Amino acid sequence: MKKEKRKNEIKAEVVKSTYQTEEIIRGNMKNLKDLIAPSGIDVSHTNDMEIVSNKTRYVRNMIVATIPRMCTFPEFLRGMYTFGDVNISVFINPISESTSQTELNRTINELESERLVAFDRGDINRERILAQKRAEAEELRDEIAAGFNKLFSSSIICTLFAYSMEELDKYTEMLSAEMSKTLIGVKSAWAMQEEAFKSNMPFCDNKVKKEHTFDRRSMATVFPFFTSDVGHESGIPLGFNRQTGLPVLFDNFSPTLSNYNMVIFGKSGAGKGVTIKTLTSRSAVLMGIESLALDAEGEYGVVAEALGGVNVTISPNSNTVINLFDIEPEVVKDEITSKERTMLNVENKVEDVTQALLTMARGSTRSTEVNELTKQIIAESVAQEYAAIGITNNVESLYVDNNIRNNDYLGRKKKDMPTIGSWYRRLLNNAQSNDNPDYRFHYSYLTKVMRQYIRDYDGQMAYFDGQSTFELLDGVPFINLDISQLEERFARPLAQQILLSWIWEKYVKKNSEDREKAAKKRVLIDEAWMLLPYPEAVDFLNTMARRARKRNVSLAVMSQKFQDFYEKPEVQAVLTSSDTKLFLAQDKSEIQYIKEVFKLSEGEAYFLTTCNRGEGLLKVGEDTAIIAIKPTKKEFEFVETNQNKLAEMKKEKQK
Repeated sequence: MKKEKRKNEIKAEVVKSTYQTEEIIRGNMKNLKDLIAPSGIDVSHTNDMEIVSNKTRYVRNMIVATIPRMCTFPEFLRGMYTFGDVNISVFINPISESTSQTELNRTINELESERLVAFDRGDINRERILAQKRAEAEELRDEIAAGFNKLFSSSIICTLFAYSMEELDKYTEMLSAEMSKTLIGVKSAWAMQEEAFKSNMPFCDNKVKKEHTFDRRSMATVFPFFTSDVGHESGIPLGFNRQTGLPVLFDNFSPTLSNYNMVIFGKSGAGKGVTIKTLTSRSAVLMGIESLALDAEGEYGVVAEALGGVNVTISPNSNTVINLFDIEPEVVKDEITSKERTMLNVENKVEDVTQALLTMARGSTRSTEVNELTKQIIAESVAQEYAAIGITNNVESLYVDNNIRNNDYLGRKKKDMPTIGSWYRRLLNNAQSNDNPDYRFHYSYLTKVMRQYIRDYDGQMAYFDGQSTFELLDGVPFINLDISQLEERFARPLAQQILLSWIWEKYVKKNSEDREKAAKKRVLIDEAWMLLPYPEAVDFLNTMARRARKRNVSLAVMSQKFQDFYEKPEVQAVLTSSDTKLFLAQDKSEIQYIKEVFKLSEGEAYFLTTCNRGEGLLKVGEDTAIIAIKPTKKEFEFVETNQNKLAEMKKEKQK
């Protein structure tokens, strides 16, 4: 018996010990509340709250105090829904028909009494207003009685969040100003911050009874059933709409667009390179769009290889030569007869060459010695160079053999074009024969500074002096002109301007003005900010942006700092001539300029300063979408630009 009793005691002790252990374990277990709850919430203030955690957040709860007489969808609460870091609750309670009828009858009687008083006082304007209100109230009463309408009471509460009191006060003022545009009055829930905060939690418990009366039609305007989207019937899957999860089909050449140009702005590392490479590669494969990249950072060579294109490197050590003086015929469509004719526009070419030579003459210091007299001297010498070899507006003057029949130019030998070297020799001759004292200084200046571009004088920047060593071929899916090995401060911007002029002649002008016959082409200008300090380069970029659409060509301009474009009115044509704008992650110092120019909401601006790499705001015409661009694993092999990720991908491939 004693042994049996001792066994039972031991068993009881084991059970008790096990129970105590389980109690300790259960006591130490974390539930969902422990995982998500902050360290504490300070509600001692009358006008704000503090959520204390690793980083304290400041909170202000606000209520919609006044509403306009008329509510329109989707503008009624749109400014609040898209504001940014804000939570919103809308409480809706139906009002019974009997209560509605009683209240409306009382309102009608009060309005009629006030109208009679106004009539007795001779206040005609007030009488007219009260009579109109009474008629509206009677109409609403009759609609409710017939079952065509209904009344609702509603409370609208919002909660703002910030990481400092200064930011919170700033956001409060901005929200009030934004909502006042639609005649909505927003006020702080003074001395009711805790109640308002609890009301804005997902408990469906309205502790703030600040109510407004809506009818069925006006009540419908509070629902956030709106989303901007971008979509074309045909196009490539560029990314996914973050709000709807649907793919964004984008067609750069959609007939719904007023032009085909696009601009992409984003800070370093935001994903500009990945985005444009994804767009280019998919449009080449799926839509047959030919692209040419003016590569300032040496990023697009791998894309050219992947797509079976051409990669051309221009550097002081390469044998590649681009002749600034190259001129090509263009096919022009007569606006009256709709017939096409081939012509040569020597006047425009002289102007383009003159602009490029002006940039060369200004140099990296952007010398102020260059003025209209300098330009006139350069232009006269350029025109003389073309005239010396018999180049006129007649297309036949391009060829050695002028006996061309039936406009058959294939196989005919072209004349050697003038070069920077031949132009410089003519400049020296003109300087020697010059007897105008006003020109003497400018001739002297040009003959000194332009020597660095001439091969005969072993100029350090003579890689544009000579006959062109290659041609831009039609039908190539991707052509990359790599200038990354040139000096960054001046040589690259100069190369960008010269190549743009050359691309216009050799790549763009070849396209017919008849869209049915013209190929779809895209010209990519990476790091366009390099061009902005040089007025002639900016002028040509603007001109190209305006003229590209006529040739069925899309100009894609990419840059890091939007502020550079904002502060230069001369470059505004690039923005106004671009129907597609993509804003990737922005620095906080830049967002104010984008917000001002493109009328972004507070929510859109806040998103652009917090979004991840590859995410951004896509504006196509009047449509807008928040887009996430995600290349496939195979695409990442040639679109990725992050060197660390490239190294990781290389290691994985070797495994």
